[in-house]
Amino acid sequence: MAKFELSAEVRDVKGKGASRRLRREGKVPAVMYGAEKEPVMLSLDHNALYQQVRNEAFYSSILTVNVGKDKEQAVLRDIQMHPYKPRIAHLDLLRISATEKLHMRVPLHFLNADTAPGVKQQGGIVSHLMSEIDISCLPKDLPEYLTVDLGGLSLNQSVHLTDIKLPEGVAITSLTHGGDNLAVAAVTAIREEVEVAPVVEAAPAEGAAAAAPAAGEAAKPEAGKAEAPKKEGGKK
Repeated sequence: MAKFELSAEVRDVKGKGASRRLRREGKVPAVMYGAEKEPVMLSLDHNALYQQVRNEAFYSSILTVNVGKDKEQAVLRDIQMHPYKPRIAHLDLLRISATEKLHMRVPLHFLNADTAPGVKQQGGIVSHLMSEIDISCLPKDLPEYLTVDLGGLSLNQSVHLTDIKLPEGVAITSLTHGGDNLAVAAVTAIREEVEVAPVVEAAPAEGAAAAAPAAGEAAKPEAGKAEAPKKEGGKK
């Protein structure tokens, strides 16, 4: 399992203005709380932290937080990012106790999708219905991720929460609270879309005579030519 260490400094100044100044200095404001201890305001180096948060395992690992000569064990509870820049705005860390269960979200890693009969032999595709799930366990049992084996799935079959092999001491939170045994992935048929070609009217043959006017309808004079006056009958 990956190990992550954070070097932090205690910050005494609070408020939005102080946080903005920290960010301009390349720091990330953070808070660490829990384990029946007082919350402590921290600041961390942005660039060093950013390299670590890019690792998927960072979000489901026990973090060692070095504050001066003290070391604290914590997990990531919340991370706030800048709306459009690749920058971390704030971090929430939760201290852990070796004797208290954690409630965490861990990612799912899907295996053997290419060799599943529904994909390899029957031409289906795998649909991932979940990418992570909530679990509870003691800190020592926290897994970096959970694996989901898709190797036995045929077309129109799915794998559910109860099909996931859990490490010892790990439970899926929704199932322990009476939740539904939801599907996490399925093999489904590929839907084919048939394109209908637009109907194009045939153009009239070159040199063909113009259509005659409808019966009873007088031909209209050509533009620019006056219609000849009618002669009236009568004596001269």
